[in-house]
Amino acid sequence: MKGVLLVNLGSPQSPTPKDVKPYLDEFLMDKYVIDVPFLLRALLVRGIILQARPKKSAAAYAKIWWPEGSPLIVLSERMHKKVEPKSKVPVSLAMRYGQPSLKSGLQELVDQGVTEIMLFPLYPQYAMASTMTIVELAEDLRKKHFPQITFTHVPAFYNKPDYIKNLSDSIKDSLKDFEYDHLLFSYHGIPERHIRKTDVTKSHCKIDKSCCSTPSPAHEFCYRHQCYETTRLVVEKLGIPEGKYSQTFQSRLAGDKWLDPYTDVEINKLPEKGVKNLAVVTPAFVADCLETLEEIAMEANDEFLAHGGEKFHTIPCLNDDEAWTDTVASWINDWAVAK
Repeated sequence: MKGVLLVNLGSPQSPTPKDVKPYLDEFLMDKYVIDVPFLLRALLVRGIILQARPKKSAAAYAKIWWPEGSPLIVLSERMHKKVEPKSKVPVSLAMRYGQPSLKSGLQELVDQGVTEIMLFPLYPQYAMASTMTIVELAEDLRKKHFPQITFTHVPAFYNKPDYIKNLSDSIKDSLKDFEYDHLLFSYHGIPERHIRKTDVTKSHCKIDKSCCSTPSPAHEFCYRHQCYETTRLVVEKLGIPEGKYSQTFQSRLAGDKWLDPYTDVEINKLPEKGVKNLAVVTPAFVADCLETLEEIAMEANDEFLAHGGEKFHTIPCLNDDEAWTDTVASWINDWAVAK
């Protein structure tokens, strides 16, 4: 019997330092997030970051927390509740970090008699710190607790026509009452070394102006290429002229070279270039979360206005959009009936 496990990032149980600390520990101690040897990672995370970060992060979460709970969890649950009735097989929901856990999501399917599971990371683009860590943990759990099941992995869907249409339509709908001067595509940032580590050719990814546009097997696992390709396809679909859009990367940490240009830096420069009305879309996420609701809709908004901008518009993620949940269900059903 087949079944599907939708997997998103996760969230603390509450916007308090007490609950944020174990969540950050689980997240930042992941070897695919901070990819350094364990002892160094433990020193950085538990010896330095977790001494001050939980209080600051808790304050940020408190600004965006809903009465029902974490926006990411609530929105993921709403999406799940719409997808499941449209699907021909059982569908469960899990988070890579926090609750509901990946183990509990797998157990829920196994308890229904499922033996073949479509593992569906809810990330349009592939990255070590998102898709890879989900796949690796799921496989570890399978070996330890569920040896009777098998996995089918959903590949990155950044260029699937249905997804591009859903994303483009959502942008168009959100902008129907906003006259924008510029549309910024802001993607979650990752260290440049992650790009090189996922380069299956071990030689293609130079992280320059040419490598992402030069055909290569490396693109199947190249987050940077997939982000630029998402932008290109949406721009083409919507007919946005050259010069009226750009792409940046957000949420970087100090100490490493991360993908650039950086969202916070570029947003502050745009008013000087004549951009007074700015729209921002965040296509690395399918559900609104801390990075979209606080970092972009609040912090970036304030910075843009402080540097001379006049109007700032944040485009929501796909969340539980009806067309998007139809698309996810159709992908599930295509797999469910396949021999």
